Amino acid sequence: MSRALLIVDVQNDFTEGGALAVAGGDAVASAVSEFLSAHAPEYDVIMASRDWHQADSDNGGHFAEAPDFIGTWPVHCVADTAGAEYDPLLATDAVTHHVRKGQGVPAYSMFEGGTEDGATAAAVLGEHGVLAADVVGIATDHCVRASALDAIAHGVHVRVLTDLVAGVDQASSDAALAELAHAGAELVRSDEAFESPAS
Repeated sequence: MSRALLIVDVQNDFTEGGALAVAGGDAVASAVSEFLSAHAPEYDVIMASRDWHQADSDNGGHFAEAPDFIGTWPVHCVADTAGAEYDPLLATDAVTHHVRKGQGVPAYSMFEGGTEDGATAAAVLGEHGVLAADVVGIATDHCVRASALDAIAHGVHVRVLTDLVAGVDQASSDAALAELAHAGAELVRSDEAFESPAS
């Protein structure tokens, strides 16, 4: 069974010092890199997404001068700026597919974006026969949630690696994980992801 690792939005604007910094973002970037160092060969596809918003528009109402931090947000992850780049603590050498999303429109799920050659995340997973995916990244209660739900909707068995995600708010992150579990996702720690069965 082919397996994918989906790395959601580990970008400078979502980690410490960024425009929409999430507490623990740098720690997630570093921990995902350590996990990749140990487990990249376990995956047939390693896909990383980035918000890649347009500088000269509000991106379909996504940007707002007085954001409500629910459906509207301050300017962040503008294409070709430092804020849109991967956090430098995230090692991307093992990434097989890079997805950009939110180009002119709100987009939370990596399934709403595309690779440089225009392929959707769903198409990439289908092409490689991926039936299972582990999801990590930022933010638990927004883009991780949306990406994991879309993966489930595309028939993929999802595990959320709970120590490799960080959320905007603890309560909404807990609610998002509960929602994902109810939708069929497994919630596991990264150190349990590839444990050998007990003999």
